[in-house]
Amino acid sequence: MSRLSDVIARLEAVIESRKGGDSAASWTAKLLADPALAGRKLIEEAAEAVEAAESGDRDHLAAEGADVLYHLLALLAAAGVSPDEVAAKLEAREGTSGIAEKASRDQ
Repeated sequence: MSRLSDVIARLEAVIESRKGGDSAASWTAKLLADPALAGRKLIEEAAEAVEAAESGDRDHLAAEGADVLYHLLALLAAAGVSPDEVAAKLEAREGTSGIAEKASRDQ
C-alpha cells in the first residue's frame, strides 16, 4: 500500500467517525450533514488547486491537493458513497484509453 493510500484510509476512518457528530464543533460533521456545502467546498478547493498548479508552486499545489482529497472524501461520505465504490469504477476503467472511456459515457 502506498503512503497516500495509508493516509486516505486513516482519513476515511476519521470522517466516518464524525458522522452524526456536532456540526458546531466539527467541520467534518458539518460537511457530512450538508452534502451541498461539501460539494461547494470541493469545487472551491479544486479551483484553488488549479490556481496553484498554474502558478507553478508545488508546495501550494500539494496543500490544495490535500484539501481536494479531504473534501472529496467528505462529499462521498455525505452522499453515502464509499471510496471502495469509487475504486471499483477506477478498476473497471483500467486498461481503457481515457478518450475511449469518455466516449463510451457520452453515447
